[in-house]
Amino acid sequence: MLQKIRSPKVKLPGGAFAIVASKYNARYVDAMLRAAQSQLKRAGAAVQVVRVPGAYEIPVVAVKLARTVTPLSGIICLGVILRGATTHAQHIGEAVSDALVQIQLQHEIPVIHEVLLLENEQQARERCLDPGHNRGAEAAQTALEMARVMKSLRNS
Repeated sequence: MLQKIRSPKVKLPGGAFAIVASKYNARYVDAMLRAAQSQLKRAGAAVQVVRVPGAYEIPVVAVKLARTVTPLSGIICLGVILRGATTHAQHIGEAVSDALVQIQLQHEIPVIHEVLLLENEQQARERCLDPGHNRGAEAAQTALEMARVMKSLRNS
């Protein structure tokens, strides 16, 4: 069962985040992107958006951003993969998931994984278009929380 997204009012002075968003399934990804940007801006964070053709292209951009000289507080990855008649969607989803976890561990930067592998358009509407369940807003909240956690670990 989907849980409602709560919008805590969080300030993160100086936080900088990158969002890597797929252009594929744009209707859904764009809605997640708008929600994520709104949450981050409300928290006072700087936001850089990079668009890529599809979900499979997200990891290469995420690793490039993780290696940049300018430190980021986190990288949010947004995409929607809809299952079809073949196993192609499953392979893409697994490859993206595996790559994102490796980037996060190797570069010690939070990489928020909201590349959704969904069964159908109804699931996409519920998770991307419904403001109460928008996974983009949830991704931004997770990124803000992880930035605080990582900062506290650096300071201790």
